[in-house]
Amino acid sequence: MILNWVEGFEINVRIENGAAVISANREGLLSLANRLKSLAEEPPGTHIHLDTYNGLEDGSSELIFETV
Repeated sequence: MILNWVEGFEINVRIENGAAVISANREGLLSLANRLKSLAEEPPGTHIHLDTYNGLEDGSSELIFETV
């Protein structure tokens, strides 16, 4: 799976009142869209795991997308 980040991306994930809130600039939204498009072409059980060491801003909650 090819996963490209758009230069200058910023993505933050936080949990508010039990809901995941994803805040991102334009480049961050395009980067997430690229990842979701790539993931949609993968078999069930494939996942993308994002955290502060892999694409998210410091202090972000982890975010996992998985195919079913």
